[in-house]
Amino acid sequence: MPQRLSVLLGHTLREAPADAEVRSHQLLLRGRFIEPLAAGIFSYLPLGLRALRNIEAILRDEMNAIGGQEISMPVVHPASLWQRTGRWYAIDAELARFKDRGDRDMVLAMTHEEVVSAMAVSEITSYRDVPKLVYQIQTKFRDDPRPRAGLIRGREFTMKDSYSFDAGVEGLQVQYAAHHDAYLRIFARCGLDAILSVDSDSGMMGGNAAREYMFLSPIGEDTLCICDACGHAANRQVATTGITADDPSPQLEMSDVATPDARTIADLCAFLGIEPQQTAKAVMLMAPDSAEAPGKLVLALVRGDAEVSQTKLTNAVAAGTLRPAQDDEIRSRGVVPGFASPIGADRQRTIVVVDAVLATTSNVVSGANREDTHLRNVNVGRDFTADITADIAEATAGDPCPNCQAPLRLERGVEVGNIFQLGTKYSEAFDASFTDAQGVRAPLVMGSYGIGVTRLLACIAEAHNDERGLCWPASIAPYPVHVVRIRGSAGAAVDAMAETLIAELEAAGLPCLDDDRDVSPGVKFADADLLGMPVRVAVSARHIEAGEVEVKPRRGDARTVAAGSALATIQGILTGA
Repeated sequence: MPQRLSVLLGHTLREAPADAEVRSHQLLLRGRFIEPLAAGIFSYLPLGLRALRNIEAILRDEMNAIGGQEISMPVVHPASLWQRTGRWYAIDAELARFKDRGDRDMVLAMTHEEVVSAMAVSEITSYRDVPKLVYQIQTKFRDDPRPRAGLIRGREFTMKDSYSFDAGVEGLQVQYAAHHDAYLRIFARCGLDAILSVDSDSGMMGGNAAREYMFLSPIGEDTLCICDACGHAANRQVATTGITADDPSPQLEMSDVATPDARTIADLCAFLGIEPQQTAKAVMLMAPDSAEAPGKLVLALVRGDAEVSQTKLTNAVAAGTLRPAQDDEIRSRGVVPGFASPIGADRQRTIVVVDAVLATTSNVVSGANREDTHLRNVNVGRDFTADITADIAEATAGDPCPNCQAPLRLERGVEVGNIFQLGTKYSEAFDASFTDAQGVRAPLVMGSYGIGVTRLLACIAEAHNDERGLCWPASIAPYPVHVVRIRGSAGAAVDAMAETLIAELEAAGLPCLDDDRDVSPGVKFADADLLGMPVRVAVSARHIEAGEVEVKPRRGDARTVAAGSALATIQGILTGA
């Protein structure tokens, strides 16, 4: 049966709500694909749910093709599972916690590594039981403090998450590569061509390696570093560059220099007539949960022409979170804001992290830990030692590529998928192990792989629209064909031809959205453009005597064809023939 617009739940809006800022959010609201309930929480109306189901069908097809078995795990978890891996303590308020009626701590799932690891304990005992790959398509909840852009950054969302179990790293790498290829096929089938696979940070997931799949768009919150020469790409959070110092200059004698009110790198350079790369920039933070610096001030130093990457620094000090240090926290460690340096700092209560490039740069100007005073000719290793030396600088546009030295460019992106080589982090926490061929017990090697289904829907809408509305790819469109009845003075004849055509289309496997409403032709055509089905077919009194209908691709010109050849014409449009 076709879906009659006269009874469809959801009336189109002429204007989007004022708080809808991005194009996809505006159009999904105007077309009544989604209905907001609370910040970052949405209902999916019939057309939106059908589009989601089409995405899910593609996901199932591709996951099954690489050996996945579909399961369904609970959305409510006992807190004890998350406490066992430490994520109960490491994740802040984004993890929704509550107590059940028995006063037991519970969580709403944001991901399922803990649950699937506990399941593997009973299901996998021998090397003969692996490899295993399971997946689900299920609701998740992340209490994001800043939901935005509709489905792009929601709090409740649908995700495809899959988990692999292997006997060794080699098997994990096979699963990892299979997911990479499957993801590229999924995004192509969904009509998203602007997808870039980038190196990324494993974040709260942990593990040894991770990649993200980014929809390139100016609405994205992630910044990507891209090399057009060799194809290298990475999330800016973890991107490395080809910048090196290895400064052979002889180390000069350190000396004081008065620098009144020169509290910034720009002020310092202007006052001394030097370039930013000849200075050391200090950033002070606190890492309350750091394994390397519990309770200590984190004093991070980079060259003055660079910025500190908070993700890299967080990883360097093995912290869950970092926050800016308060003035009293800084001064109590013997450090003077605006003139900060490790020299003279209380090193028992301070951990000094130096960027690798700065560590090999000679004779820089650094703070003296005295008001209005800096030090010339400071050299790391001679004048102070670093507790940690690591790449903690943020990559910027024009920096050399780490692979080929060509200049990097920056572009914005929306993360639509990710893959992680988890290793044994979760299996060790749950003693999820197997017996190998020699009878030796070993932890299972895991992988975790996600695609944000509802976010993917929004990205498709963001990529496929024009000034009139949505332009769904045929693979995702709620209905491939939108039939518009323009009754005029021949209402009965128009209805009869429309019913005959709809029956023929649906018999051929082409479900129809049928605009049978008693509204003006202008309203019907405007709504057809807004809703964005791939093909519009108009049955009108003007063409009925000749036995013709008007067929129009959503992005293309209308043509008049004989009613008997409409099916073949529509099939050709949908297949690109």
